[in-house]
Amino acid sequence: MSTLAVTAWADADALADAVAARLLTHLARVQDERGPAGVALTGGGLGISVLASVARSPARDAVDWAGLDIWWSDERFVPEGDPQRNDRQAFDALLDRVPIDPHRVHPVAARGAPDIGDDVHAAASAYADELARYEEPASYGPMPRIDVLLLGVGEDGHVASLFPNAPTLHDTRSVVGVEGSPKPPPERVTMTLPSIQSADEVWLVAAGAAKAPAVTLALGGAGPIAVPAVAAQGRHATAWLLDRAAASGLPPGLARYASP
Repeated sequence: MSTLAVTAWADADALADAVAARLLTHLARVQDERGPAGVALTGGGLGISVLASVARSPARDAVDWAGLDIWWSDERFVPEGDPQRNDRQAFDALLDRVPIDPHRVHPVAARGAPDIGDDVHAAASAYADELARYEEPASYGPMPRIDVLLLGVGEDGHVASLFPNAPTLHDTRSVVGVEGSPKPPPERVTMTLPSIQSADEVWLVAAGAAKAPAVTLALGGAGPIAVPAVAAQGRHATAWLLDRAAASGLPPGLARYASP
C-alpha cells in the first residue's frame, strides 16, 4: 500500500538541501540492498537546486554513480545543448561532477537529432522505446524500475509536462509529445501518468508562496484533471517536500514541519 507524507522546511534553500540529503540516503540504501538503482530527474529552478546541493554534499560518494540509471520525467524539445534542456541543466549542476556511466544516462532525443528532426512525437516514441528496453516486471508496464521519481509542481498544479485539462492526462502510452504547452517552449516530451505511477516512490517538491494554492488544492481533494499533481503517486510511497511558504495553505496537522 502506498504511503503519503508531507514535510515542510523553513525556506527553499533548506528544502533543496534536505531533498538532496534524502535522495543520497535513499539511493545508497537501495544500492546496498539490491545493487543498481534508477532515478528520474526533473527540471525547474528547485529541481536543479536539489541536484546542485547533491553535488556539494560531502555524502555524495555514498552513491555508486556508475551503478545508477538516470532518466527524465520530461524534457523541453529544443536542440541538444540548449540551456533550456533539463538534461543540460542536470549535467551542469551535478552529472558532470560525479563518475556516472554514460551508458546508464538516458536523455530524451533533442530537436534535430538523427531520425527525429523537428518531430516531437518521434522523440516521444523513441523515449518510450528506450524505457521499454529496460522494462522490469515490477513496474507493471513498459518501464524500467525507477526507485525515485522527482517532480516539481507548477503554480497551476502541473507536473512534468502534464498540464491541467490536457488530453495527455488520459493517455495510456508511456511517453507522449506535447504541442502548444502553456509554458515555453511550446513543444515538450513527457512521461504520462501511468509511467509516473509506476515508480516505487514519487517525490513532489515545491517552494514559494506562489505554489501554495496548487499544493493546497492537490492535497485537499481536487481532481487530477484540474490539478495533475493529485495523480502523481508512487507505487509504494508519495512524498510532498515543501518549504513553509508552499505549505502555508495546508490545514493544521497535515504537514510535518522540520526543524530549521
